[in-house]
Amino acid sequence: MCQLASLGYCAVVLVTILTVLELVYIVGLGTWILLEKRSPVATLAWILGLIALPYVGFVLFFFLGPRRVEKKRLRFKRARETQGTIEAIACHPDDWDRRAAQLVKLAVSAGEPPAEHCRDVRIYADAESTYDAIIEAIGKATHHVHVAYYIFDPRRSGTRLRDALIERAKAGVMVRLLVDDVGSSAIGKAFVAPMLAAGVKFARFNRVLFSRVRSRIDFRNHRKIVVCDGTVGFVGGINIADEYLPELPEGDSAAKPSVALGSQAIRDRSNERERRKRGHLGPWRDTHMRLEGDVVRWLQLVFADDWFYATGYATHGKVYFPEPTRKGDHFVQIVSSGPDREIESIQKLYFAAIAGARERVFVTTPYFIPDEASLTALTATALRGVDVRVLVPRRSDSLVVTAAARSYYDTILRAGVKVYEYQPTMIHAKTLVVDDYFAAVGTANFDNRSFRLNFEVTGVVYGEKYAQALADMFFRDLEDAVEITAAKRKKISLGWRLGEAGARVLSPLL
Repeated sequence: MCQLASLGYCAVVLVTILTVLELVYIVGLGTWILLEKRSPVATLAWILGLIALPYVGFVLFFFLGPRRVEKKRLRFKRARETQGTIEAIACHPDDWDRRAAQLVKLAVSAGEPPAEHCRDVRIYADAESTYDAIIEAIGKATHHVHVAYYIFDPRRSGTRLRDALIERAKAGVMVRLLVDDVGSSAIGKAFVAPMLAAGVKFARFNRVLFSRVRSRIDFRNHRKIVVCDGTVGFVGGINIADEYLPELPEGDSAAKPSVALGSQAIRDRSNERERRKRGHLGPWRDTHMRLEGDVVRWLQLVFADDWFYATGYATHGKVYFPEPTRKGDHFVQIVSSGPDREIESIQKLYFAAIAGARERVFVTTPYFIPDEASLTALTATALRGVDVRVLVPRRSDSLVVTAAARSYYDTILRAGVKVYEYQPTMIHAKTLVVDDYFAAVGTANFDNRSFRLNFEVTGVVYGEKYAQALADMFFRDLEDAVEITAAKRKKISLGWRLGEAGARVLSPLL
């Protein structure tokens, strides 16, 4: 009996000690989370998770949660500091719209470069003309070619670009190719081998060793950059992927890559079937931009930062960053963002541009999942009587993302925002037009992942000429789109509405 009483007493003491330790653990870690001053929803979610699953929550917090974010941010920050910077030369015409000057200042205050001279700006509305222009620029390069892509498809689109890079490398040009490890996971050793043999420098951004599921959520390099000799650059939404190209006739030899890719042919057929099933009956519609002049220095710096992060190799010298000529009638600002920054530069720039609009705001995006600030900017601007329009695909390449996007329709429609769904195929363009002075073409979607979790870059052209050109392109796309009205939304079934609501809960992760 005494032994049983002793064991009972020990058990009570042990439970008491464990309870006190758990309480200290929760209070201590909870205080740490509170002091980080994250969003109320994120803070509450992490604290409740730590209480409900103390041991699992601890592992998630330190290895997959905000602590992991902070470690990556510090690593990239050190890379940027080591890489160095280049001289910023502020320039703009005396007759600039005052709002344009304020937006440039906003981005500069957030750590971005000022607008700079650009001798030539060309905007492309399809991949074929974009690929042709890129191949042409690469063929003319005499010193270096720098290429960075989220998706680099090893099929015919990627093979063509790879062969152009090989040709330049054999001619003695420095060629560097950086691809995202997740977005370009289809690239195998057989595809890379000919490049390495020719002298092309190849690297993968943010290598993934374990789960690819988690890696899709954050820290992906979503940028699409090409820089030739530091004076010609490309930026925009178009990846190197066959989804952008017309489908070749059955049996056409041009559809076959020039290297053996194992089961790639099977994947090709599967991808085509999936495109047809989703209603994507033609090449994806996207927008890209070619820049020539001083502003390309800043696109070069974005690449150089990414290259240093991936390889540890710093890029210096006037041969990569030519002295500015201050020539050109166009003014372009390169704005980049990512989880390494304290301020979400692109999100802040877009918010300010939309909030300050007087006449029109045209948004084209494949993934429309706005955060609270962006949603407020759109609705408040529409309520002021500004013509606000949003163009999205009828169905994106993700049913969940499509449902989440549609969950915002009712809110913005009530405010007077006009919503259109592009019908023929997937529209993948990421553009923003504000009034007659702001035209943005870049890689950032209108969603939380692009604004906060991925590395993005956009080019903003200030001035009436390209704002109107991008607006004209927007209206041409509307000819192939259907307007979504409040009356149509009332006909949505309860099941689909529940699906939208459920998808919306996942919005911060999409």
